[in-house]
Amino acid sequence: MTDHGFNIRETVFSPKEGSISIGIANIHATVPDVASNRKKILAATEIFKEKRVNLAVFPEFCITGYFWENYEECSRYMGSFTVDKERNWVMDNLYPLLEDELLIIVINNIRKGPGTNQKYLNSTFVLNKLVDFTREESIYDKIMLPGIEKNYCRSGLDDRLVIDTKMGKFGFTTCYDYCFSALLQEYSRIDHVDAVIEVACWKGTGTRAYQDVNVFTDMYYGYLWDTLMASRSATNQFWTIACNAVGKHEISGEVFWGGSGIWAPSGINIVKASNYNEELLIVRNVDIKGEREKEQDDYDYGMDFNEVYRHLEDKRTFTRL
Repeated sequence: MTDHGFNIRETVFSPKEGSISIGIANIHATVPDVASNRKKILAATEIFKEKRVNLAVFPEFCITGYFWENYEECSRYMGSFTVDKERNWVMDNLYPLLEDELLIIVINNIRKGPGTNQKYLNSTFVLNKLVDFTREESIYDKIMLPGIEKNYCRSGLDDRLVIDTKMGKFGFTTCYDYCFSALLQEYSRIDHVDAVIEVACWKGTGTRAYQDVNVFTDMYYGYLWDTLMASRSATNQFWTIACNAVGKHEISGEVFWGGSGIWAPSGINIVKASNYNEELLIVRNVDIKGEREKEQDDYDYGMDFNEVYRHLEDKRTFTRL
């Protein structure tokens, strides 16, 4: 169905009442047009509230849109909308929508962060009516920075964020982070999260050609998105709730893959949004904890891992020695 210009897809995962309902915004952020992006975020959040969603997730850079090559122009634009400058808009528009059913909104934006370093932090914020979303305890700073982002941002280095709720225990990653297994292994084997929330501006286009065997793709990065969401979910046996941007960047021409969705602890995709069009996904009654336990009962990768590797005390790493 459509509402407020969005295509909306609703799915019921299980008949188990009381389980979490998740809303994922597979949307495009126009560059440079923060006013339009704010309206879109607000409209989508209002729909999620009307549809009795408990957890609403938005893509990376959903307020500003993504970087582009003109450093001076891009820096001036992005620097005008850091989270400290957007705080009032968030508090006045999104916080009033948080209530007994819509408990959490996940958004992403850049911020200056502590210290004197001139580069920004790429930060994901967990909005809940009981806490100040600018507290460090509610922020995840992106660790792995690809290409152009290194010009504007600095790494969160050893950062991680775990939120333990009655709906489940959640870890957080941002885009390129998902290419690296170590952080996900920490979340799975040390923090024992039930799900990872991944927000992204993950592009689709990229060419790989193997002429001798007649294999070619011009959507290499899109292929990686689909593959990694499934494989990381399966081998770590947690849910992946992934929200990606979609559409073409107005200045750079970069095309984002969309394909937001939910992957079960088996690695099986439950629902997946369009790679080309804006959509709101709503999945009801997702039994986060129960389904993860079922998967572990069937085949426990974690137990097998722990038979070979041991966790080094007071460190976030493992050894076989």
